[in-house]
Amino acid sequence: MTKLLITGAAGGVGHAFLRQLAGSELEVVATDIREPSDLPANARFRTLDVTTDRVSALIEEEQPDVIVHLASIVTPSAESTRDIEYLVDVVGTQSVIDAAIKTGVKRLVVTSSGAAYGYHADNPVPLREDDRIRGNNEFAYSYHKRLVEAALAQARAEAPQLEQVVLRVGTVLGAGMNNQITALFHKQELLGVAGSDSAFVFIWTEDLARILLLAATEAPEGIYNVAGDGALSMQQLGQVLNKPVLKLPSWLLKLVLGVAKPLRLSRYGPEQVRFLQYRPVLANEKLKSVFGYTPEKTSAEVFEHWRVSVGL
Repeated sequence: MTKLLITGAAGGVGHAFLRQLAGSELEVVATDIREPSDLPANARFRTLDVTTDRVSALIEEEQPDVIVHLASIVTPSAESTRDIEYLVDVVGTQSVIDAAIKTGVKRLVVTSSGAAYGYHADNPVPLREDDRIRGNNEFAYSYHKRLVEAALAQARAEAPQLEQVVLRVGTVLGAGMNNQITALFHKQELLGVAGSDSAFVFIWTEDLARILLLAATEAPEGIYNVAGDGALSMQQLGQVLNKPVLKLPSWLLKLVLGVAKPLRLSRYGPEQVRFLQYRPVLANEKLKSVFGYTPEKTSAEVFEHWRVSVGL
């Protein structure tokens, strides 16, 4: 029996992964700052904040064969700060890497993000796993994922005995999911940038859960983009939602956000315009041909499934 330890098990992806693990022969240790609901029979919970020095001690106590590291701040709360997000995303991940190496963990699975590539005008479309990881300093999540990937690369060089599966995940959508990205789709008008048709790639939560299980057990180590087939531009999303798309010049949008954020009329500043202009579009050929998994739902099907679930 293989022992699997999960960080961030109480999040949306963690819940989907735990459902996937139910009935498996794996011994599961689910960790987070709060207990996930509906733990499967083969799982038990231990409290763990990855920003504390308990990481190494707990991993050493449990002696897992595999760690699936999901702990990350994807959608910051209103009270969150960049320092807090850095502690969770970067310091927490480094602590997990160090503890895995020290304890002799066989395999480490990490959910990175397509955001690690960064939001850049000269990004290839689509992006493949050997394209540069550049992040964006102005986007905390993107910059932090770039730093996480650098730490993982260093670990591969210094501790090759620790197998790594790094998943660069697109936008995750599942039934009823709500976050800062889905908030864009609830507005009366969708917001776009004139001259840019940057597209979204989506992955279904259930597909991602199956991918995580394969990554933890039998898939080959490596780095993989994770997204459903195809992509949807903001114009196409507007057609699906039967909503108009308001396309503003980038300079005007930056001006509006530059005024609105200091007045607390918007939580987003002018740097957010790049998020709308240059979204990373992920190629998934390696996921299918090397990793061995073809997502059940395309990006369009994932979005439609989510749209119906929230009644849009």
